[in-house]
Amino acid sequence: MAKYETMLVVSTAADEEATAALVAKFKALIEANGTIENVEDWGKRKLAYPINDETEGYYVVTTFESAPEFPAELDRVYRITDGVLRSLTVVKE
Repeated sequence: MAKYETMLVVSTAADEEATAALVAKFKALIEANGTIENVEDWGKRKLAYPINDETEGYYVVTTFESAPEFPAELDRVYRITDGVLRSLTVVKE
């Protein structure tokens, strides 16, 4: 088991309920494959540059522990999910 940190930027084009549902979906996915240590909900923030003509995103940072194979699967699910603007998963020391 290794420690990881993932940052997720979700589109704010949909309503707040859809954004919360998307964030809850990823929390459940991480819990099913590992142990969540901390979830920091940064909320809506201005993006450094426009992504898909959007200037704001909803940020969530999650620290978790899982098997080494899981972060690749998590990134794959991030990429194929509508509403995810950007994501980054890194190993914590």
